[in-house]
Amino acid sequence: MKIVCLDAATLGHYDLSVFKEFGEFQSYRTTPKDKVIERLKDADVAMVNKIIIDKEVLDNTNLKLILETATGVNNIDLAYAKSKNIIVKNAAGYSTKSVLQHTFALMFAFLNQIVFYNQWSKEGKWSECEIFTDYTKILNTLSGKKHGIVGLGTIGKEVARISKAFGAEVAYYSTSGQNNDANFKRLDFEELLKESDIISIHAPLNENTKNLFTYKELMLLKENAVLINVGRGGIINEEDLAKILNEKNIRVGLDVLEFEPMIKNHPLLNIKHKDNLIITPHIAWASEESLDALMKIVYNNLKEWIENGK
Repeated sequence: MKIVCLDAATLGHYDLSVFKEFGEFQSYRTTPKDKVIERLKDADVAMVNKIIIDKEVLDNTNLKLILETATGVNNIDLAYAKSKNIIVKNAAGYSTKSVLQHTFALMFAFLNQIVFYNQWSKEGKWSECEIFTDYTKILNTLSGKKHGIVGLGTIGKEVARISKAFGAEVAYYSTSGQNNDANFKRLDFEELLKESDIISIHAPLNENTKNLFTYKELMLLKENAVLINVGRGGIINEEDLAKILNEKNIRVGLDVLEFEPMIKNHPLLNIKHKDNLIITPHIAWASEESLDALMKIVYNNLKEWIENGK
């Protein structure tokens, strides 16, 4: 049996040699589109993260199993794979704690003015201060704030639980319309935008969430509101967001963008109030612990398929 990993770079420094126990294993850091079929031509199993596995690839290879090293499988033509009796196995639940932690890291960076005061101190301004502290920027507690959560799935519920423990008043908007939780107040979307001091996005990208936040919706946010997106890029229209950041005093933390890697000369790089924006490169999921949990799931998915054919 031959197993081919097409984008090992997405898995950091994880030691993939463990997969050699199942047969011949070949790994590529990245794979351009025009090399996918060639590299999979003799493979029984494809291991992919963001590589597109479409009808053309499936028709020109002899794959039996596709191991998705992520939760989302929008890069794979699932219906066509099923029609060809090719099994697709993904991984879920491995990054909940990591994304949860990153959500609050972004949130508290704004509430506690971490970025500003780190730079302020290193520039020697604390040394010049006449008292022991400084009030140039005002800190805020999460306690007493209204926290609106967009997408009350597994991660959204964990964020809601922790935020409530900090003393926040938590409400949510269900993007699917199917999630209900009596522990938290359910609002329609406009209500949530108007009422919340903090909004965090924990939703998938689909027909319900694409461009959910455009200029119109962003204008509804309170002055000085904090908006966090650790869900998916494309939920917020980024050109509209750049425009709003130039016009309104809101603070935004993004871990995801519509196109990744970030495009050069992105409009968000040219906003006037740069202190009101923090961008991290889709790393919320990528703690060492999450990566270990992810690859254990992938390993067990392959093992189960070999042993049971499912």
